Amino acid sequence: MIGRRSLLIGAIAAASSAACDRKAPESKQGLRVAVAGGPITEIVFALGGGEAVVGTDTSSTFPATAAALPKFGYQRQLAAEGILSLTPGLFLASDEAGPPEVLEHLRQAGVRVETISTPKEKAAIAKRVAAVGAAIGATEAGARLASELDAAIVGLTKRAEARPSRPRVLFLYARGQGTMMVGGRDTSADLILELAGCTNAAAELSGFVPLTPEAAVGSKAEIVLVPEKGLASLGGKSGLFATPGLAETPAAKSGRAVAVDDLLLLGLGPRVADAIDAVTAQVFV
Repeated sequence: MIGRRSLLIGAIAAASSAACDRKAPESKQGLRVAVAGGPITEIVFALGGGEAVVGTDTSSTFPATAAALPKFGYQRQLAAEGILSLTPGLFLASDEAGPPEVLEHLRQAGVRVETISTPKEKAAIAKRVAAVGAAIGATEAGARLASELDAAIVGLTKRAEARPSRPRVLFLYARGQGTMMVGGRDTSADLILELAGCTNAAAELSGFVPLTPEAAVGSKAEIVLVPEKGLASLGGKSGLFATPGLAETPAAKSGRAVAVDDLLLLGLGPRVADAIDAVTAQVFV
């Protein structure tokens, strides 16, 4: 993986000691880190910090070594007890992690809590990597990987701008019929579609919002892009295009739905070029 470097454990421990009122619990590797958010976990491991990680949330499925670590629940529905049982000195999470009272509980228990913003624009992809590097004491490795990602983003942008057509693609996040959200502007979904050279069919909406039949019809989507687990939760393409509103779109008439691995698609991290390639290989055929 690009940017992989050995983590300087002494630097991590020093950074933690400066941030906490008490000495952080240590393992043989140095500071004990609990991570919530699959993309954040992936970045930590890409920077060589995997040996310091003692547990992750259930969205952390890559790499395999991270997936095999002890789990303490889903990042949006955390409980302090499960995290504290791992005696971390640092809790590193995406800005989607919560609820807020759990994070405050961790702080009160003496754990350093660092939250990292989710990218909503191209420049923020590399900035997130650099922020993770700074949080774990791997600033130089973070800067190197951030520089590599900046270069990759430039290449992806040039390729997207050169495409002769920009199909209308609706980004749908689904967990069964009860949870169906479309990605409007100022979202990671919008950024993915921009880098792929597609038109966001929900660009008139802001943020991730519940799918309505009216919004589905109004999107005039030619293709629906959905994470693999989301498509499976709907029963595949047949279930997807049976959804009210979506059934009336050009995408339904042509049966065009594109599915990509959840974390690869949504990560916007070290594998961002692979993610965009996975999307474009199915969209531009």
